[in-house]
Amino acid sequence: MSKLKTSKYGLLGRNISYSFSEGYFSKKFKDLNLDEYSYQNFDINSIEDFKSIINKNSETLKGLNVTIPYKEDIISYLDELDDDTTKIGAVNTIKILDNKRLKGYNTDVYGFEESLKPFLKKHHKKALILGTGGASKAIAFVFDKLKIKYMFVSRDTKNKITINYSDLSKNFIETHQIIVNCTPLGTFPNIENHAEIPYQYLNKNHLLFDLIYNPQETTFLKKGKEKGATVKNGLQMLELQAEKAWEIWNS
Repeated sequence: MSKLKTSKYGLLGRNISYSFSEGYFSKKFKDLNLDEYSYQNFDINSIEDFKSIINKNSETLKGLNVTIPYKEDIISYLDELDDDTTKIGAVNTIKILDNKRLKGYNTDVYGFEESLKPFLKKHHKKALILGTGGASKAIAFVFDKLKIKYMFVSRDTKNKITINYSDLSKNFIETHQIIVNCTPLGTFPNIENHAEIPYQYLNKNHLLFDLIYNPQETTFLKKGKEKGATVKNGLQMLELQAEKAWEIWNS
């Protein structure tokens, strides 16, 4: 008779059947002979459905990863945040404490910083962050930490540090030599989609980082590569943040 699954983990998001996390953690549990551990996708249409997930799985659920579009919305459902996550304003990892309190963390910061640092050169002083969703907040936090100036780029310009795609002049591109795509544009299966930036102004001094990992090389990265830019996808970042989440769940 098979053992009862007594420790459950999962991913909270919308339209996440393609997700990396379920396969990654299921393999991890198998490799570690953790037969009583399981991982599943909690694909919900509204953040309001979160409470029912917690209630239905209260005896076995130990932790969750959180992906788009709920990294910011989830905060109001949590009991506490760790210090850095309070500053970031976005959560991608939840630990369910022994007293059933829910504590939020952000491991995207660790994943992004560790996968970015090997590519940084002295001339990388300014960055453009494409998109203003939950993932972009972790990216901005890392740039603040590394003292790299940045601007957000969005169709909706909300504040002084956000510009519109139409404002991306030759000078803007040439002086901001790190460009990070935090939008879902280009994710499988819509792999031809890409952020509308003036790629013709890119050069070998640019570093393009795409948080997307499927496909391995997005149209955004291909266009950068054609201009001699260094390119990096989001797979290593995803693996690093997953390992950091596992560390948090087991601490």
